[in-house]
Amino acid sequence: MEWLNYHHLLYFWLVAREGGVAKAAAALRLAQPTVSGQVHALEAALGERLFQREGRKLALTEMGRVVYGYADEIFTLGRELMGTVKGRPSGRPLRLVVGIAGAVPKLVARRLLDPARRLPGSVRLVCREDSIDQLSSELAKGALDVLLSDGPLPPSGRLRAFNHLLGETEISMFATAPLAARYRRGFPGSLDGAPMLLPGEGTALRRSLDAWFEAHRIRPKVEGEFDDTALLNAFGQDGAGVFPAASAIEAEVRSQHGVEVVGRLPEVRETYYAISAERRIKHPAVVAISAGARASFLRGPGR
Repeated sequence: MEWLNYHHLLYFWLVAREGGVAKAAAALRLAQPTVSGQVHALEAALGERLFQREGRKLALTEMGRVVYGYADEIFTLGRELMGTVKGRPSGRPLRLVVGIAGAVPKLVARRLLDPARRLPGSVRLVCREDSIDQLSSELAKGALDVLLSDGPLPPSGRLRAFNHLLGETEISMFATAPLAARYRRGFPGSLDGAPMLLPGEGTALRRSLDAWFEAHRIRPKVEGEFDDTALLNAFGQDGAGVFPAASAIEAEVRSQHGVEVVGRLPEVRETYYAISAERRIKHPAVVAISAGARASFLRGPGR
């Protein structure tokens, strides 16, 4: 059996937390070479680099971030253990680490995560946004509790993951008041030649929209394509063109961006999935997310 040297792990954790060897050494009242040696010993034992140089500073590598997450949990539990033995309440919040695929709109992600935030007791929410490939890799390593995506992960022999459908919503088209007044008349045919802001190619929503445009012989004037939905919405807010968003969050989009609904596309649907490393969801916060999405997320125009 392989054993982890917790002294080495503690020194690594402090270096990462304090932001450098010098500060960690001062906190431990040890010489800097001693602390560096302990960190190097941990890297050698794990067979992974945990830090990399960025100018004059030390930065965690990808594996370093994973190890730091575990170390943080380990030493938090250690403090709670001592508190429990001494009769002190722990007050430990439930920790939920969520990966959010870039194609999932921020407003949708916030709506989906709301039920977890409303759980009794304290919930420490950690959100990480990245590409679906990177996040699925993090999920496989155990660094994420759940991954929110706009589509299921395809079957893969190298990744054991399970897709849990949260729900779906139709798509609405939004624009600033002048553009909305212009293109609302004769919708959806009015979109032919209209300035349009679209999600990037390769996303599920872009494929659905392109198919819908083709079926209705509509050729919009594409003014911009965006991988980041927040940036897409920001350009839409400035009047750069008509843009799509989930009908389920119409009220939030109108309020936050000061835009109006041009019309709805009932045939164009967007789905949302919670992807986990387990067939049956057990984490209480993820259970709340799943139940909340099915119960209330699709109420309103997008149901």
